[in-house]
Amino acid sequence: MELKKILIITYYWPPAGGPGVQRWLKFAKYLPEFGWKPIIYTPENPSYPLLDESLMKDVPADLEIVRTKIWEPYQLAEKLNKSNKKFKAGQFDVGQNQSWKSKLSIWVRGNFFIPDARVFWVKPSTQFLEKYLQENKIETVVTTGPPHSMHLIGLNLKKKFPELKWIADFRDPWTEISYYKHLKLTNRSDKKHRFLESKVFKNADITLATSYTDAENFRKNGANAFCITNGFDETDSNTQTLQPSNPQTLTPSNPKTKFTLSYIGVLEQLRNPENLWNALDNLVKTNADFAENFSLKFVGRIDDKILNTIENSGLKNHIFNLGYLSHDKAVSEMSDSDLLLMTNFPNESSKGIIPGKIFEYLATGKQIISFGPDHADVAKILDETKAGKHFSYHNSKEIEDFILEKFELWKNGNLSENTQNIEQFSRKNLTKQLSELL
Repeated sequence: MELKKILIITYYWPPAGGPGVQRWLKFAKYLPEFGWKPIIYTPENPSYPLLDESLMKDVPADLEIVRTKIWEPYQLAEKLNKSNKKFKAGQFDVGQNQSWKSKLSIWVRGNFFIPDARVFWVKPSTQFLEKYLQENKIETVVTTGPPHSMHLIGLNLKKKFPELKWIADFRDPWTEISYYKHLKLTNRSDKKHRFLESKVFKNADITLATSYTDAENFRKNGANAFCITNGFDETDSNTQTLQPSNPQTLTPSNPKTKFTLSYIGVLEQLRNPENLWNALDNLVKTNADFAENFSLKFVGRIDDKILNTIENSGLKNHIFNLGYLSHDKAVSEMSDSDLLLMTNFPNESSKGIIPGKIFEYLATGKQIISFGPDHADVAKILDETKAGKHFSYHNSKEIEDFILEKFELWKNGNLSENTQNIEQFSRKNLTKQLSELL
């Protein structure tokens, strides 16, 4: 049977690191099993905030990858202010942590680069792909964002070829993303963002969301929206346990012999669970048994200001900071933990965000402690799978009770891995859902 061609327009592709790249990397891996031949269109010279060479192993050997050059202003921005490197991953200094350079850079980013700083790739990509689609007889195109400028390429191609089937995949919302309000937009810029978003919603044949709430919100704004969540790949979950490498801060004792709470990934100021740090600080100060047996492990990029705050508390001697590790090693560190931490933005509009790491957390069978707004989609998943508990940023005493409950189970050897119904989130099953939708 001849496979149907599908062109996937994505900024992030290995060796880019982080969770964003994995969604379409995994879809591309499994799509041929369901009758589709993926072709990747991606920049030749991108400016990625993180690199992870280990993800290259998931790129099929026979996958066709088309690359063209991109110009981005980030190198100039980083010369103005080194913290501008955060912007590439949608991170910001907030409140009193903002310098005048940060404020200026955020204003420029939000008002001059609409929808984002990769917008300069839209016109040349449109011109290149108009010819490429015709020559290769491609009838189905996917754009995945952020960066949401990828959707403008799809919008242009749809105008040129009305019969083209266009799927706009939103890994994160556009104007509803939590940091949107921090962009210091003028009224004119805000209207332009919202106008372009609306054009994408109304012209894409299918709009994909990664959460139930986002899909519902997109439908309210005129999109033909469906939810296909992110997930976990069984082949990643079977990774052999690896030893930690290049730890930045070590406790005197090996954390593998302790009750270990781990955060895997990027932790920014807008998703900082201060009430958790306060609860842990209180526990180590008031419970000698807990203090003797507790370890707090970080794997990934932790905002310096968050780390400094924790290191200046009673938790200082309990931190085990490994820094950024390859995806394979990060998955291994998840499995070497007893309780896994996940955070989301605190505002109500973020209840639909389902961080991709929850699915890899689920695959380990470990218990999860989550922070975010009330009635979040994450809470629904944790309830369905019996995999942990979700808290708001206003909870306090309940957090201590939950952690102590898990600690006592761990101490008695009863912290069992009894999650359920997680197979629905396997990458292969999700790709089947995608193929049926296509």
